[in-house]
Amino acid sequence: MASTFWSEWFWLPEGVTWDDLKSEESDKYQPQVKDLRLVLYLAIFVFLIRKILERFLFTKIGEYFCIRDRVPKKAPKNTICEESYKIRKFPKEDALLQLSKQTDLSVRQIERWFRVRRNQDRPSMMCRFTEAAWRFTFYFSIFMYGLCVLWDKEWFADSTYCWKGYPYHYLSSGIYWYYQIEMSFYWSLLFSQFFDIQRKDFWEMFFHHLATIFLLTFSWSLNFIRVGTLVLVIHDAVDFWLEIAKCAKYAGFQKLCDAGFAIMGIVWFVTRLVIYPFKVLKTSWFECKEIVGIYPSLYVFNAMLLVLLILHVYWFKLIVIVAHRAIFKSHEEITDIRSSTEEEVSEEAEADSNNTASSNHIANHYDGEKASKLLSRNTTSKASVDDCLPTDQSSACNHTDK
Repeated sequence: MASTFWSEWFWLPEGVTWDDLKSEESDKYQPQVKDLRLVLYLAIFVFLIRKILERFLFTKIGEYFCIRDRVPKKAPKNTICEESYKIRKFPKEDALLQLSKQTDLSVRQIERWFRVRRNQDRPSMMCRFTEAAWRFTFYFSIFMYGLCVLWDKEWFADSTYCWKGYPYHYLSSGIYWYYQIEMSFYWSLLFSQFFDIQRKDFWEMFFHHLATIFLLTFSWSLNFIRVGTLVLVIHDAVDFWLEIAKCAKYAGFQKLCDAGFAIMGIVWFVTRLVIYPFKVLKTSWFECKEIVGIYPSLYVFNAMLLVLLILHVYWFKLIVIVAHRAIFKSHEEITDIRSSTEEEVSEEAEADSNNTASSNHIANHYDGEKASKLLSRNTTSKASVDDCLPTDQSSACNHTDK
């Protein structure tokens, strides 16, 4: 079974065997599959470094810029509403009426309970700032390190050298650790994503991390390191601009945020939509065929590269949407439309909208005394709402990414 899976016909070009990828001399080291075990230990180490920096450094920086670490008030315990919340965080009018009947609370009170419950799940501004600060620190550091170790490499300027001399491509210590650290970081992102700030493109990011890990693991195992390093440095050139823009946003420097976002959009287009397809995909699809030849596993590798390109196009569309809003709606600030925890309207505006929709629904579907009672309860003034519910905290949550 193992010999069938690792068939040289599938994985390697014609004339190349697994023995050709073995390293017997310390000064001519080629990547080995056994080295991948180190990645998981490094991923844990990277995660620990992140938590230490977030707690003892980035939090202090956030406090210096007066970023609040808001602790949201909890919604009163309500089993029925909680079960409904797990299914839908923004219940429709029918659901509100049904919950009102089941809990003996007014529709207005149900709406407010859901607003408080959503606020409860929202990360604080400090949490967002420390996460963005960590990512900026890593992306900027690894990008500079990548430039240092790749600057004098022949394939950095001429992509045909990604394949010339294959499979006898030996690793320097700098390239070895560059690859190991990058793989460990994406492994840490893959797992920490379930605990970090949740955004609308959660699954897109999840599959992006999976595709990146697969590509890095694949390229490491088959000694496609040279192509892999090009993919890494192209990605890292963009990411730190986005993170510094977000940090500026949370710290209250809107103009710096806008400038960082604008630079990020330009760099994104140049690196991921121009250099990536016309340099990396070109060498993997065409130059490889001319120099090494075509074989089955290369199709798998190219398919993963294509997945990354599709994701690049999708995210660039979001960037254009945000830029369009900033240019043609100058009264609006740049926001992160990826975030599922952030709303473009305040909690009070949302409440007014829900109240109006609920009142219209009730008026259209109920007659007589029952409708009068429900409408009367639904339009109760804010001051008369049950005092046991927390007050609106939207002012602390209206800061958004980017």
